[in-house]
Amino acid sequence: MRITVFGATGGIGQEIVRQALASGHQVTAVVRDPARFTVTGAGLEVFRADVRDPEALRPAVAGRDAVLSGLGARRRADAGIAAELTRSVLGAVEAEDVRRLLVVSAAPVGPEPERSPLVDRAMLGVINSLLKPVYEDLRAMETELAASATDWTSVRPPKLTNKPLTGAYRTVVGGNPRSGRSISRADVAHAMLAMIDDPATVKQGVGVAY
Repeated sequence: MRITVFGATGGIGQEIVRQALASGHQVTAVVRDPARFTVTGAGLEVFRADVRDPEALRPAVAGRDAVLSGLGARRRADAGIAAELTRSVLGAVEAEDVRRLLVVSAAPVGPEPERSPLVDRAMLGVINSLLKPVYEDLRAMETELAASATDWTSVRPPKLTNKPLTGAYRTVVGGNPRSGRSISRADVAHAMLAMIDDPATVKQGVGVAY
């Protein structure tokens, strides 16, 4: 499979690239600064580009089977970039008629699980308050996806960790796992790669958590 990865210098993006290469895929990693990208391997192409320019991105996505994105705000001050950068990716993907697009969002963007424990509801309320601009940005991003012609999937993890890959996570299409409080970046990457060929996740938000 031929895959393009945006946000390839980030924690999830690097994991997607590593795992995809290990599975034998051909991977194009789109980066702004190649010096910050340390992943190597057979089947890897590093593509330098300004992600804000859809035209500059078209060669990176042309002829690909799927595009995966780890783009998004890493702090409150960066709120707004997820929707902006995803809009550019969508422009390139749609111009090149690439159908499959998977992006990283966040659990609070999805619905609260049924019968969620009080402590989880309280924690979610605090997080939503502290990071309101970030989640508003991600909701705007998902609105852009829903209006697009792509077969998109928005993957919604809770708190991210740097723990190793386990493969032992839960997924809920259209919702969030009950009491799902964390997941490693490696497992988010694993879930995204597994969803590429899963028709049940097309045009859906999918919660992933332990």
